[in-house]
Amino acid sequence: MGKESKSRGCLGWFLVIVILALVVGAVVYTIKKKIDHSNDDKPAPVPGPPGAIDKKYAEALEIAMQFFDVQKSGKLVDNKISWRGDSGLKDGSESKLDLSKGMYDAGDHMKFGFPLAFTATVLSWAILEYGDQMEAVNQLEPAQESLKWITDYLINAHPSENVLFIQVGDPVLDHKCWERPENMKEKRPLTQVNTSVPGTEVAAETAAAMASASLVFKTADSKYSSTLLKHAKQLFNFADKYRGSYSENIPEVATYYNSTGYGDELLWAASWLFHATGDRSYLQYVTGDNGKEFADWGSPTWFSWDNKLAGTQVLLSRLSFFGDKGASGNSGLENYRKSAEDVMCGLLPKSPSATSSRTDGGLIWVSEWNALQHPVASAFLAALYSDYMLTSQTPKLTCGDDSFKPSDLRKFAKSQADYVLGSNPLKMSFLVGYGDKYPQYVHHRGASIPADATTGCTDGFKWLDSTKPNPNVAIGALLGGPFLNETYIDSRNNSMQAEPTTYNSAVIVGLLSSLVTTSSAVKSFT
Repeated sequence: MGKESKSRGCLGWFLVIVILALVVGAVVYTIKKKIDHSNDDKPAPVPGPPGAIDKKYAEALEIAMQFFDVQKSGKLVDNKISWRGDSGLKDGSESKLDLSKGMYDAGDHMKFGFPLAFTATVLSWAILEYGDQMEAVNQLEPAQESLKWITDYLINAHPSENVLFIQVGDPVLDHKCWERPENMKEKRPLTQVNTSVPGTEVAAETAAAMASASLVFKTADSKYSSTLLKHAKQLFNFADKYRGSYSENIPEVATYYNSTGYGDELLWAASWLFHATGDRSYLQYVTGDNGKEFADWGSPTWFSWDNKLAGTQVLLSRLSFFGDKGASGNSGLENYRKSAEDVMCGLLPKSPSATSSRTDGGLIWVSEWNALQHPVASAFLAALYSDYMLTSQTPKLTCGDDSFKPSDLRKFAKSQADYVLGSNPLKMSFLVGYGDKYPQYVHHRGASIPADATTGCTDGFKWLDSTKPNPNVAIGALLGGPFLNETYIDSRNNSMQAEPTTYNSAVIVGLLSSLVTTSSAVKSFT
């Protein structure tokens, strides 16, 4: 009887201790939650000048930047790619123009003006936002040189106010050949848009490229900057006044770069022209009737060579983040920022509105063809938005009932970059030249043919079909990427996955530049 009473007493004290522990734990948890919640409302410190360098991203950026050199056409200056030489020297001659510069689009030898102009716009944006970070790892000068190689070409492709040459080469003829660009002997016909055959999206994208590049060169070369801005204004006026889709008016271009509409390019170009000029008529253009018609506010889209809406939303959100005098009470600008927030909420994996368009390994995955364009472009935008939040002391982003910090966006951006660089189920880098394992059979004519080989148009196909790895490394090429099931077929004939594009290089350079170190965002481009 005494032993039973004693054991009951011990059990009672044990229960008391357990209950007390639970109460204390609940109090501590509640206090911690309150502290954490109050910390959520406190902005993170504003980054200072570029800090410690992340060697992984710095090395990847140096490699990625080199693909622009691989893709250059024309008389090469200070050529850094041993297996490349002069090519396309007579491009444009049939119209007495010098269109020898510019860059080849992908693994072929076409110059497609629409994606090439997008390449220039995104590269300009990356330089404007992250030039100090590029400079910290000695990549600013190469970026500026590559940009100018494109804009020199675009200037020459715009010989009069309402004429723009948008293509060099015939893709049908070009794709019947497999040869080095240095050995091309085929005809390279020109394609143009004008008042009779308008091409609003390509003219507007070229205007965006010129306007953004004018900001890049404004201090270093004011005369060149002014020239770019003059062309940008003329091209925007041409695009807006003579509205028409280039892929409807020139159906043959639709096979390769079909446009789904030109409204996004008009808003994108006007946004860049506002940043370049400060002329508020451009701001009115994007927030007024044209915004209502084309902006598709509240419907998140993917940023790409074809659709610029998400990029425009992020670019215009700068104005409200950094207190542009026209931002306060401007409902149009508020719509752009809210739409940018919707895009960000879709990207964050733990957001209630997170997109389901992902692989099991966490990669944003939208398209079988050139799958890596969308995740890399999305990550670039996320890095930008994160930096805008940090610099403007904006502590959180609200997605439904949840809130997220700038660090969450940066974590997402890093996850996409890391996947590309080898943190994926294949343990393989999709950036050629980076890491110990990357594809060896890149779909790229110049890389696949020995530099000392003499081939004509068709006899070079033996190199396409060769079972040997490419003799030349297409250094810095960002390939198409994995299938949804995260497999990759390393075959030169697999252009869906194994072909790099020049515009992919622009978005990966932008993303890696944002990650090499941290620094505060520039509050104004001028």
